Amino acid sequence: MERRIGEQHHEASGNESRTHGPSSVKYLDSLSPYKPVSSLMRIWENPKQVSYKLDWNESTIPPSPKVYQAIVRFLSYSNHLNWYPELGSTSLAEALTEYVNLDAENILVTNGSDDALELVCKAYLGPDDRVLVPVPTYTHFFVYVQARGSQMVQFHSSELFDSDIERLDAAITPDTRLVYLVNPNNPTGVVYESDDVAALLESHPQTLFIVDEAYYEFHGKSVVHLVGEYDNLVVTRTFSKCFGIAGLRMGYLCTSVPVMTELKKLFNPKSVNRLGQIAAMACLSDPDYYDNLVEEVTEAKVLLRSEMTRRGYRIVTTPANYVLLEVPNPSRFCRLLEDEGVYIRDRSTLPRMEHFVRITVPTVAQAHEVIARIDRVLDRM
Repeated sequence: MERRIGEQHHEASGNESRTHGPSSVKYLDSLSPYKPVSSLMRIWENPKQVSYKLDWNESTIPPSPKVYQAIVRFLSYSNHLNWYPELGSTSLAEALTEYVNLDAENILVTNGSDDALELVCKAYLGPDDRVLVPVPTYTHFFVYVQARGSQMVQFHSSELFDSDIERLDAAITPDTRLVYLVNPNNPTGVVYESDDVAALLESHPQTLFIVDEAYYEFHGKSVVHLVGEYDNLVVTRTFSKCFGIAGLRMGYLCTSVPVMTELKKLFNPKSVNRLGQIAAMACLSDPDYYDNLVEEVTEAKVLLRSEMTRRGYRIVTTPANYVLLEVPNPSRFCRLLEDEGVYIRDRSTLPRMEHFVRITVPTVAQAHEVIARIDRVLDRM
């Protein structure tokens, strides 16, 4: 029988025999873990080198000073860290109501936006459910889908840097359980316009849509207002990018009351740490600091585009805080750049991304130094 949005799904554990130990859920047999490539350990191994970590699209500067002030103030009192955090992060959810222009009942604070994505998959996906995902995109989401035994259907647009919205619409069938859209998309920067998303929601009411807005602050455009109009939309966001508190793992989702009711059946209200709650509220209290960061990143994108184009290299800018640079030998380019203390992401193994590397956009001053180091690498290529 077809399941509808709002209905909870249950699955049984697998009973396959193993040589040693208990058997896992059968869907894990062919599942490969998400293997992120991070430069953190190498940076720590070279503390005297001024390094630029531009591989994970994190902020390249510390968060607002108000974040540190709030954490220090909190820690100055006793009998806090031995207690569980505020259940459901209700104070932060209330603080977010003005930021997203929704009621608190439409907001759920999570342990990073990854936790939000996984929660939706747990609540709505089961064996053989069909999930449509435009690719290339954020691949950690694939793990959450496959762990449920669901079927990943990859959508390839006609042009790499085009949403191809009409063909995407046609690819959604009555048995498509879920569609995942990163907006702007990582790594291509493709944008799904609000009117196009609304049309998809209207045309496919049986399908749940996740719109991942991890880079909303840089893009400046959102579909979150559609949550009040449609019951089949979940918007996820994070404090890990523009807000600069990736180490505290803070995120949230916005959705309709019927979907929220289902999600809360599985949600752990004590899963978000207390320091993260304090820090996120402090971020929201200092909009000028982050507006200035967005302006700085926007200016640095123009600088990178101008300088790399002048050197004869193709560079694709995005509405987010990263650019794509096309180079002849991406793996060698990345290795040589690491020797210079600049860490970027090789994206050439993704579909149709041959020769592309992704570079997180730093501040203008940092960008000048990064360009100088890139020049030293280009001389060795």
